[in-house]
Amino acid sequence: MTYYNRLFTLVLLDAMIVMTAVFLSYWFLHPYDGIPAFALTSTLILLVCHYFFTAYLKQYKKAWEYASISEMFNVFKATTFSIAITTVIQLYFTHFLYMRELLFAWILYMVLIGCSRLAWRVYSNRYIKQSPNKKRTLIVGAGSAGTMITSQLLKSSNIKLVPVAFVDDDKTKLSLEIFNIPVVAATKHIAQVVEKYKIEHIVIAIPSLKREEINAIFSECTKTCIKTQIVPSLEAIVQGRVSINELKDIQMEDLLGRSPVQLDDKGISEKIVDSTILVTGAGGSIGSEICRQIMKYNPAKIVLLGHGENSIYTIELELLEAYADTIEIVTEIADIQDRRRMFQVINHHRPNIVYHAAAHKHVPLMESNPKEAVKNNIIGTMNVAEASEASRVNIFVMISSDKAVNPTSIMGASKCLAEMMIQNKSLSSCTKFVTVRFGNVLGSNGSVIPLFKKQIKKGGPVTVTHPDMIRYFMTIPEASRLVIQAGVLAKGGEVFVLDMGEPVKIVDFAKKLIQLSGYNVEDIGITYTGIRPGEKLYEELLGEDEVYANQIYPKIHIGKPREVNWDAIKDIITTYDVLSEEMLKERMLDLANYRNVQKIPVS
Repeated sequence: MTYYNRLFTLVLLDAMIVMTAVFLSYWFLHPYDGIPAFALTSTLILLVCHYFFTAYLKQYKKAWEYASISEMFNVFKATTFSIAITTVIQLYFTHFLYMRELLFAWILYMVLIGCSRLAWRVYSNRYIKQSPNKKRTLIVGAGSAGTMITSQLLKSSNIKLVPVAFVDDDKTKLSLEIFNIPVVAATKHIAQVVEKYKIEHIVIAIPSLKREEINAIFSECTKTCIKTQIVPSLEAIVQGRVSINELKDIQMEDLLGRSPVQLDDKGISEKIVDSTILVTGAGGSIGSEICRQIMKYNPAKIVLLGHGENSIYTIELELLEAYADTIEIVTEIADIQDRRRMFQVINHHRPNIVYHAAAHKHVPLMESNPKEAVKNNIIGTMNVAEASEASRVNIFVMISSDKAVNPTSIMGASKCLAEMMIQNKSLSSCTKFVTVRFGNVLGSNGSVIPLFKKQIKKGGPVTVTHPDMIRYFMTIPEASRLVIQAGVLAKGGEVFVLDMGEPVKIVDFAKKLIQLSGYNVEDIGITYTGIRPGEKLYEELLGEDEVYANQIYPKIHIGKPREVNWDAIKDIITTYDVLSEEMLKERMLDLANYRNVQKIPVS
């Protein structure tokens, strides 16, 4: 029904209600006296007043299928004011007050108007609940979020879900009803509730849940093989990125089993506000997220440096859309292996802080291309670091990897040697050089998630290298926050490490991803392909010789400076291109693990 059709219908309906209320009041109170002539006058006055106050309170513009207490209170105000004005006018012209008649008319008038407004909501809700096209939905959580989600689902004709039951661990809510929907059990009984109420869809509506609690609830949901969605996190709601009514599929990030690290916003703001920031590898998954996080602290300028023009263009467009009027955004297409270009760019922009995210990160590819690992991860890092030092950059933050600890791969060894080089620079430089080390990043380029999802989409099997393979995991925002926080904590030479909780078995990770995709593990299948060159069964975040017991910031550890053989690192830098790949691999791993460190004879 269009707005004007609905307006015409309501105006006509209100005229009938006002006329009925006035004449019924006289008829009930004076059944044998007939209807006096001035009753018609009272009806006309009351109708004019009703139209005025109803329009003034914008009651004709309300969508009454969504009526709430506030709308009904406005109905009360409109009817009361209308009767009051009618009473005054009647008293003025007739010099007599028909109190009982007007009071009875007011009661009838208010009840009939209110009932007419609620009629569509009652009908709409009843129709929606009985719709055969809507999936019977279980709401996990009977708190404010669960109530809001339920209200939204009951009102919306576009969302094909209808709530039929709640589960909640709050014992005081059991057996209560919300919108006539019962709270039937605790979350540990989800499987039984699904069977009893013929549930076809599950919504987890507790945004304040810790990730270990989400894990526990999701484990119950997976027993049912029913599609499960979740409301956004409390953090995303508070920051205004999403509405609480926006449902999303559960992601692996939701199941990591720990709360995200909280930032020292005041300290970060003091470092970044009105500063010039340069990010290398700004088009990558980590680099681009660092840029997004930095922009929240209002730098004067951000320089997006990267080798791939498409990725840099993408992040530039995203940032310009949100910050073009407040922050200067500059792009530089450049290769960190080009020493002259690095000096030119950094000298031109004179950044206060450099976040060095550019690197080769793929373990098997670097095993077969060790010279490229040296050129990019070691020499490229040296170029950016020395250019930063020459331009008197205040803080230089290099992003490293857990694979740099006791490395068995060329990628890990190259990052380890880059860490040593950064530590060496910190000994005599005005620039504060620090390293941030973390584990695998969910959703980053080269992570296991895209591969697993592709395999699941094809019907399986999912390939895992080894049943005992374990890894630390974190989200891209978490990794980026740690990098930014490290810049605030930097004194020079530190290795910052996030407390990432317990490592996760890759096979368990794969099983959860299969379940999140709506399949049974048995249907998709998992096969083991064997450990690839350079891989370890487990990774470490800190070596035994570099561990400080205490955290220097909630969930952030700091590593002790390690012994650095700068001469041996320089030997690799100057001789890598004339060495065979096997000799280069051996030399890098020996140096990274402090074995047989000596100068290399060059033939």
